[in-house]
Amino acid sequence: MDRPPTGLESLREQVVTCRACPRLVAWREEVARRKRRAFREEDYWGRPVPGWGDPQARLLVVGLAPAAHGANRTGRMFTGDRSGEWLYRALFHAGFASAPRSLAAGDDLRLRDCYVTAALRCAPPGNRPAGQELRNCRPFLERELELLGQVRVIVALGRVAFAQVRLILASRGAVLPEPFPAFRHGLRIPLEEGRVLLASYHPSQQNTFTGRLTEDMFRKVWDEARELVGAAPLPPAGQEGPVPPKGARSRGQAPPPPPAPAAPG
Repeated sequence: MDRPPTGLESLREQVVTCRACPRLVAWREEVARRKRRAFREEDYWGRPVPGWGDPQARLLVVGLAPAAHGANRTGRMFTGDRSGEWLYRALFHAGFASAPRSLAAGDDLRLRDCYVTAALRCAPPGNRPAGQELRNCRPFLERELELLGQVRVIVALGRVAFAQVRLILASRGAVLPEPFPAFRHGLRIPLEEGRVLLASYHPSQQNTFTGRLTEDMFRKVWDEARELVGAAPLPPAGQEGPVPPKGARSRGQAPPPPPAPAAPG
């Protein structure tokens, strides 16, 4: 007898079949058809991207949205673009990831005590989601917070993710500081029951190429998160961790297709 799906597995199916936002559906599917020249031989995922990681995670990472030629191509959040390279390299050095890079869903990377998700599950045109699109997607993040019952530290990458996390916490009756602090990199906000919200600039090229966010600044966020959750120690200096061998699933090869799309909404 097949085991019943877990809550996170059921949520994943709801995410990947969602068609609630016509603008986002049209854009993600157009990008998947047209492709970027560098990836023209690859199969794009072209669907909403679910969160992923350790179901017992004490660290929750919340980004903005899939990149059009990143996670919208690979099917795994924060994979296939420069932002993801920064994130997984930092998570590896902080002991939360088994390797310093992720090429696609189905590669050898594993997250330890960490779960990665986003405020929006579809790539938005120009990386600018509309307010209603964020509201449509918010229940997915709310549900993840319910199902990830061990989370002690939330890291919000960027202003949008920070705002969405605040809205969800407030809607759940959490006691928040008043006035609530404005977003800034390195902000640390104590929450109830020993939980903590950390804020970081998003590792987008607009921030990393301009020097607004440096590797040292970014690593300090994850070092703090590691200390707060008591995660595994840093790997030995120079250790690279496993890298998918040649011949393994390419970075653009999409994961197995989800069930047939459900009705919009």
